[in-house]
Amino acid sequence: MAVHAFIFPGQGSQAPGMGRDLASAFAAAREVFQEVDDTLGQKLSAIMFEGPPETLTLTENAQPALMAHSLAVLRVLESEGRFKLADRAVVVAGHSLGEYSALAAAGAFGIAQAARLLKLRGQAMQKAVPPGAGSMAALLGAEMPLALEICAEAAPAPGGGTEVIEPGNDNGGGQVVISGATAAVERAIIIAQAKGVRRAMKLPVSAPFHCAMMAPAAAAMAEALRESPPTAPAIPLIANVSAARTTDPAEIIDLLIKQVTATVRWRECMLAMAALGVDSFVELGSGKVLSGLVKRVTPEASGINAGTPAEIEALLKLL
Repeated sequence: MAVHAFIFPGQGSQAPGMGRDLASAFAAAREVFQEVDDTLGQKLSAIMFEGPPETLTLTENAQPALMAHSLAVLRVLESEGRFKLADRAVVVAGHSLGEYSALAAAGAFGIAQAARLLKLRGQAMQKAVPPGAGSMAALLGAEMPLALEICAEAAPAPGGGTEVIEPGNDNGGGQVVISGATAAVERAIIIAQAKGVRRAMKLPVSAPFHCAMMAPAAAAMAEALRESPPTAPAIPLIANVSAARTTDPAEIIDLLIKQVTATVRWRECMLAMAALGVDSFVELGSGKVLSGLVKRVTPEASGINAGTPAEIEALLKLL
């Protein structure tokens, strides 16, 4: 019998139309979208269903939107399958903001609570760095040791001193995303190309996420999480920062604060879940990014995604 982990996507997986078919087909999904709309005092669901893309992509909208879609999928699964997540999964994990979705799925946050925290997180991350001052770039065909070497060489600024440049995401399968000051990221791209990295390209993001430049956002989240703390999840979280299991609310707060400025260790999270016996990774929500990475990081395991009514129907047969 398969051992399941439920995993939750991060920013970049959003797309106009996300959740629209779910809302049309299932009352359980409509209830989630309505709760998020009411909590935030905006028709986020309309932005999700119709766009425009540039409004949905705004960090303060994309983060709660992705969580809302993931939790709507989960509520439909639980309603139609007549089970709870803890009956089918041994752990949860999420990529960056997806960690909040994972915690909400496991009962550590309420949906309204997660929506408020993610709205604040998106706003704080956007405000942390002036527009244009920070960037991110994907290194394709590079593992972490090479990415660290590239960052070390790119950090010294031509006029003296150093600029922030760090690995933001270790996604696995030879995909590392670096983050930092725009000039340093541009130097890193040139260095990576000289070192034979298959592809090094700037990403269309609005801020340098998961690096030291996000410190003001980490401080904002520290205050918010202490005012609105999680409870213990029903099943363990594999955390981005530690790539290890936790169910302790105090530790979860600490990890979520650190996560804003720390590398998302997704490759190690996947390996940690596989080491626990997980052989089936179930991605709930928009897109197929994480289920696609399963083939690269843990090829002996299976990956499946569910974000539409048809995909949920197929998943229910497997579960």
